Amino acid sequence: MLFLPRWATDCLKRADPALGALTEPLALWERQRGAMRLLAVDDRAVRAGLMAGQNLSDAKALCPKLEVREIDRAFLEHVFADFADWHSYASPIVSVLTDQAAYGDLCLDITGVAHLFGGEEAMLETLTGKLRALGFTVAGAIAPSVGAAWALAHFASGQIIGETAGEALAELPVAALRLAESRITGLMQMGLKRVGQLYGRDRKALRARFGASLLTRLDQALGTLEERVIPRIPVAERYAERRFAEPIGLIDDVLMSARDLAIRLSVRLEAEGLGAQSFHLFLYRVDHKVMSLSVNAARATRDPGHIARLFGNRVERLIGEYDPGFGIDMIRLAASSVSEVNAAQIGAFETRGGAENLDRLYDRMTSRLGPLAVVRSKFVNTHIPERAVKLEPMVARTPDDPEAAPDAALPRPLRLLPAPEPIGVVAEVPDGPPAGMQWRRVNYRFVKASGPERIGVEWWRPGEGALTRDYYVAEDDGGRRFWVFREGLYHETGNPRWFLHGFFA
Repeated sequence: MLFLPRWATDCLKRADPALGALTEPLALWERQRGAMRLLAVDDRAVRAGLMAGQNLSDAKALCPKLEVREIDRAFLEHVFADFADWHSYASPIVSVLTDQAAYGDLCLDITGVAHLFGGEEAMLETLTGKLRALGFTVAGAIAPSVGAAWALAHFASGQIIGETAGEALAELPVAALRLAESRITGLMQMGLKRVGQLYGRDRKALRARFGASLLTRLDQALGTLEERVIPRIPVAERYAERRFAEPIGLIDDVLMSARDLAIRLSVRLEAEGLGAQSFHLFLYRVDHKVMSLSVNAARATRDPGHIARLFGNRVERLIGEYDPGFGIDMIRLAASSVSEVNAAQIGAFETRGGAENLDRLYDRMTSRLGPLAVVRSKFVNTHIPERAVKLEPMVARTPDDPEAAPDAALPRPLRLLPAPEPIGVVAEVPDGPPAGMQWRRVNYRFVKASGPERIGVEWWRPGEGALTRDYYVAEDDGGRRFWVFREGLYHETGNPRWFLHGFFA
């Protein structure tokens, strides 16, 4: 657990060099119930006797040289979210705890990764030392539960405890249980000021007096009740990463590293007999920011050359947005959407019928143009013509429905309008085709027609209210053939409407 008590002021000082060079105290205020109150103060302001919640006019009286700014919560929360993502270089599971504050509390699950830093103690020193070097005030702790780690980071920073947290938490104040202010006040009025004083007490009495939240937080802190954290970045079980002794910045160096990581990731996928369709490249900058780039393949693959080319094509499209900042000190390549792949596979796409070349082309075009630029037409199982086909991305195509294929014996126009357009008809005949029509202010006289073909709404869509359609193929005196239909029957509506829906060759 990492706790940044001065995040609001530290963040602004890093974002604004003028504030970072100040020697006077800094405070952020917000209007609350008609009064301007301090929301955050820096270390100089604390030493001057100021605190959060204080009236701004009182603070200015105590410290005339106080530098004040109106707080921007949205900006602070957004920057802290990016800051949290950057910490995925240390742990694949990083979460922002927002039950007490929208920013400031960062939870990392270090299960199985502490040995990469030389142990838990070395890892804690590395993380907190790196943040202090960036100018942040930070406190940290390691514990077996989220609640215990939060309590230690806030009230006894620097501690590392093992399997049981009861003894370490006993002397901490009840505020360490992440309770509401009213609950803390009530406990202190009852003489329960330390967490250890709650041990062994009648749980029914505590629940009746202080509610279920007290017992929930106590059990979460002691580890008897599991508390799950929601990672900001989806966890990828299969990835390869590379850390650099000196930061890199050139895009060519990034692509070269991506090719090396693709080979390492391919070896791991091959050992498990798997391939992946989605690949994600994370670039960790030294200024606590992370850039991500994702690509998709038309079918599962583990060909390192093809994976590297996907990123190369994608980078060419986004080259103007690439910004390494002060350098990149770690790159991670992760795979998702994995599935089994034939162990005898040689290349990216070993399929029968020569479709592998088409799949490579789809991937290359999608990487260069975007996932929605390369689509295919897919038949939909419906009677309504304008719904019979939909577009879907080639890299995310789904299996075809054999029942959705159209009947080749039915007459269908070469060009179908996106939506039927209303027309005026001439010499309308009940239950038969008209003698002519007016469409877009132009008159057409029909010389012959065939039909009707009756199409009704599907029985499983009764709420749509669509009327029965009678379609006709009508040819005018100029040889043009139209697909027109009457919506509704005379005995149903008394005055059915006519529409033009398509054109034949």
